[in-house]
Amino acid sequence: MSTIRSFMRHHFRHFNAAVCVDAADAWLKLLDNGGKMFITLAGAMSTAELGLSLAELIRQDKVHAISCTGANLEEDIFNLVAHTHYERVPHYRSLTSQDEFDLMERGMNRVTDTCIPEDEAIRRLEKEVLVLWQKAESEGKRYFPYEFMYQLLASGALEHHYEIDPKDSWMIAAQKKNIPIFTPGWEDSTLANIFVSHVINGDLKRYDTVKSGAEQMGKLVAWYQQEAPKSPIGFFQIGGGIAGDFPICVVPLLRQDLLLKDMPLWSYFCQISDSTTSFGSYSGAVPNEKISWGKLHIDTPRFVIESDASIVAPLIFQYILDK
Repeated sequence: MSTIRSFMRHHFRHFNAAVCVDAADAWLKLLDNGGKMFITLAGAMSTAELGLSLAELIRQDKVHAISCTGANLEEDIFNLVAHTHYERVPHYRSLTSQDEFDLMERGMNRVTDTCIPEDEAIRRLEKEVLVLWQKAESEGKRYFPYEFMYQLLASGALEHHYEIDPKDSWMIAAQKKNIPIFTPGWEDSTLANIFVSHVINGDLKRYDTVKSGAEQMGKLVAWYQQEAPKSPIGFFQIGGGIAGDFPICVVPLLRQDLLLKDMPLWSYFCQISDSTTSFGSYSGAVPNEKISWGKLHIDTPRFVIESDASIVAPLIFQYILDK
C-alpha cells in the first residue's frame, strides 16, 4: 500500500503541490541535521482538529515549540471535553442573519462550518481554570497561559469529560512533552475575556496573574538563546497574523537590539497561507522580505504554499511521520 509520502512524491509534481513536497523534504533534512522545528498556528486550526495529525508529530519529537493564538490554545481542549456536543453546519455559506441569531440563542458559537457549544465546552473549562487562577493568585504566583492549561490537563479534573481519544489532542501531547507554547495576544481569546470578567466582578483581584505578552517574548528570547547555538531551528507557519509575526521577530531582537551578532538566524521557513502575494500585506509578503529584516539568511530554505492549511498541513505532517 502506498504511503502518503510516496503518493505525494508521485503525484505532487508542480505548483503548490510540488512546494508541499519540497517543504516537507527540507523539514526532514533539518531534522536529520539535528535541527528543531518551531510551529505557529493561526486561525482556528484546533477547531479544524489539527490535533489528529499534530499530536503524533509532537510525540515523535518532530516539533519542539509552538506559537499560537489564545483561541487555538483553548479550542483543542474545548474539543477534547465537548466533541459530541459540537454541531457541523455544512451549508454555512447560505445561513441567514436569523439562522446565525438562532445559533447564538442556542449557545452554539460558529467557526466556519463548526459550532462550539457554550455550556459543554467554554463554561466547563471556565469552572476548572478559575480554580487555578484563584490558587495562583492566593499563592502570589504568576504563570503563562499555556502553563495554566498544562496544570489543568495534569490535574485530571477534566478526564471524566473527555469525548475524544486523548491521543488526538495536541495540547495533551505538548503537555506530556512539556514543550513551550507562546500565545501572543492571548487577550483576544474566550478564556482571556472570561479572566477579565472575573477580575472585574471581584472573583480575582489581579490582572497580572497571567503573564504578559512582553514576558512571553522574554521567555522566547531565553529559549532561542539556549537552543539555536546547539541546533538549527526551523519556522513552520500555518496562516498569518500574530501567531507567526510575534515569534519570528525574536531573531532581529537578539541580533539588532541585544547586539548578539553571532546568534543564528532561522534555518528554515515555510508558510501555508491563502493570502496571495501582495503589497503591504505581511501575511502576503514573500519570504525574501524577511531577509531585509534580519530574520532569514540569504541561503535559508524558504517556501510559501498558497493553499488551505486544513488540507495541506495534515498531508505534510503525515509526510514527515511516514517511515
